[in-house]
Amino acid sequence: MTLVIEKIKMNKSKGFTIIELLVVVAIIAVLTGIVLVNVTSYINKGRDASIKGNLSTILTNGAVFYDTNSTYAGFCASTNVTVPQLAIAGAGGASTCTQNGTNTAWCACSTLKVTAGNVFCVDSTGVKKESANTCALACPAAGACI
Repeated sequence: MTLVIEKIKMNKSKGFTIIELLVVVAIIAVLTGIVLVNVTSYINKGRDASIKGNLSTILTNGAVFYDTNSTYAGFCASTNVTVPQLAIAGAGGASTCTQNGTNTAWCACSTLKVTAGNVFCVDSTGVKKESANTCALACPAAGACI
């Protein structure tokens, strides 16, 4: 008889209580939330790197365009700019390209993802810089980053 009672007690002590399961689920949820925030941050940093890289491509393309044409006339409408702008849009940026009235200078700018409100600007003089402006302020009609 004692053996039967002991066997019943052993069967009742197997398994987890509902509280233990809830605690484990809560811990997993918190860890998942932390990982998700970090992954999102890294994704946005990667997008910013893509935006900056494509603007640098526009800078290089500008030098080649000027060497070929001896002017920047039509540069902002050429595939030298529009193709990298498509890649910038794919990374979540909004880019612009402006030329001055005499077609002797240009400026390209895009919004960034990590720091909302910041933009990255490149121009025909070789300037590459990030600022806390809008593209309209960072890249005016004069064709140079401010």
